[in-house]
Amino acid sequence: MPVNLTAHAIPAIVAGDVNSKPLLQVLEIKLISNSKQQERYRLLLSDAVSSQHAMLATQLNDRVTTGHVKKGSIVQLIEYICSPIQNRKIVVVLNMETIIPECEIIGNPISFVESDLPSQGGSLSNTMQNLSKSSYYQLPPQNTSYNVENFQLPPKNASSYVQNSRPTVQTAYKPPPVYKGQGAILRNEAPSRVIPISALNPYQGRWAIKARVTAKGDLRRYNNARGDGKVFSFDLLDSEGGEIRVTCFNAVVDRFYDAIEVGRVYLISKGSLKPAQKNFNHLKNDWEILLESTSTVELFPEEDGSIPKQQFSFKPINDIENVDNNSILDVIGVVTSVNPSVPILRKNGMETQKRILNLKDWTGRSVELTLWGEFCNKEGKNLQEMVDAGLFPILAVKAGKVNDFSGKSIGTISATQFFINPDFPEARSLREWFDRVGKDSASLSISKDIIPGGSKNDVRKTLSQIKDEGLGRSDKPDWITVRAAVSFIKTDSFCYTACPLKIGERQCNKKVTKSGNSRWQCDRCNQEFDECDYRFLLQAQILDHTGIAWVTAFQETGEEIMGFSAKELYLLKHEQEDDEKFIGIIKSRLFNEFVLRLKIKEELYGDEQRLKITVAKADKVDYSSECKYVLDLISKFGRQ
Repeated sequence: MPVNLTAHAIPAIVAGDVNSKPLLQVLEIKLISNSKQQERYRLLLSDAVSSQHAMLATQLNDRVTTGHVKKGSIVQLIEYICSPIQNRKIVVVLNMETIIPECEIIGNPISFVESDLPSQGGSLSNTMQNLSKSSYYQLPPQNTSYNVENFQLPPKNASSYVQNSRPTVQTAYKPPPVYKGQGAILRNEAPSRVIPISALNPYQGRWAIKARVTAKGDLRRYNNARGDGKVFSFDLLDSEGGEIRVTCFNAVVDRFYDAIEVGRVYLISKGSLKPAQKNFNHLKNDWEILLESTSTVELFPEEDGSIPKQQFSFKPINDIENVDNNSILDVIGVVTSVNPSVPILRKNGMETQKRILNLKDWTGRSVELTLWGEFCNKEGKNLQEMVDAGLFPILAVKAGKVNDFSGKSIGTISATQFFINPDFPEARSLREWFDRVGKDSASLSISKDIIPGGSKNDVRKTLSQIKDEGLGRSDKPDWITVRAAVSFIKTDSFCYTACPLKIGERQCNKKVTKSGNSRWQCDRCNQEFDECDYRFLLQAQILDHTGIAWVTAFQETGEEIMGFSAKELYLLKHEQEDDEKFIGIIKSRLFNEFVLRLKIKEELYGDEQRLKITVAKADKVDYSSECKYVLDLISKFGRQ
């Protein structure tokens, strides 16, 4: 089958033409490493007459490692630049496609020398015409074909080897005319050439982007092996929908933190690009901008209507059922209920606030949204007041984090933004649906335990099902939710005295005893102290309409069930010796109903396997929510 490479492509690329998409052949591939030991591949590319060295962008390394690009491959350059490196021109390939994976070497190419170029510059067509007139550079006829033996193109359904290896990169960008900015420059003079965010790559020289700040992170301080420091970041959106995160460290923070305002438009230049940290960066961009001491940030005093205020990619609530855990997404819904804010003790010992609300949309599904920290006091309080007043606001959530601990729910992170009753088409459409039919229609919660096709830890169970379904007997524990009442509480060992000292960042919590001098002593820490901690180790029997089960509740869940701290009950029983009051409290907790989150796992005690059931969370039954839950079940089975 004849294969035609793009004639004159090598000299045209070296002459500066990077707007065409030439068809070339790979003659050689060599693995090299830089001073940072980062693997790079150097290619020798040929147009059948001339050859030229090229560097493969690191994001394309997998093309070589997976065998999509090899010696003899016919490739088409999609995006590339030609840069002078150590007094010679090197082509940097940013994006390409494999057209033919394997092919015999075409022609007799020789290494191209830049001095062979004619003095005139110009486009690819001009370069071709000038080169055709050169006595040194003799080209074959334009219609020359090179036969490739024993080669067959893959069938259409086998073309995925090309498609699957393509990164999401735009085609080569041709910069617009020179841009003249206005406004006070924070430092130096901003570059004059403005390009879209989507055209940024680390192989460019001078560039500038004009974009709106859509989010600004808090100023954070850190300590690592290099010492103390501070950092903050902000997100940008331009008129073409491109987004990118900008990060500042230490002295650069002092220059730009107060100058950056959410919603304002800036011209930013002279920063460096680095790979985006996807664990912390939810934007759809492979790069981040790092501002440096020479970077410039220019504020535009006039509003630019071509740049949107914010960009959303809303996910319908029913689609969230299939989204991976820890994914970041946008969602919009009607707020149907808001729970009061409650204090939560974090693992690091710091206290924060937590508030849960429910969103529903036109898909017939609802989802729990968990607000953390300041979201509870600002937007959360506002939303609760609106719902209590009989209003059901529309809430658009930007950058919520998916959690699949008990069904699917969404939680706020530092980058999350709330928009209450926003004025855009999706919100207006949702409001019209809710006022017309949605207000009176039942919805199925994806945050509860009735997700179709869910695993054991996604469904609500009865106590009898623990035995009937053999829960807890596999390698991993089973997590279930039950509605049950506490029918009996052991009072002889409901708590224990614990060591308050810390081992690293965690509290010891080892059981302590009193020494001869009436001080508490910890055998693990080998220390004595005046005061100890009191921690619940509650053994209780629970029951529902199908059976009974013994469970263990530790500190937080013990407090949720008892309504008192372990210390208060310990002092009442063992030091004040007020048995009547103590027994009265115990009796008052019996037959109270809870929605219990249980962890079930079979463990070995001596030579006997026993089922251990631990209460991970205990919530008082909200009968309004339970009614909605039952209606959801009826609605579900009615559709079946």
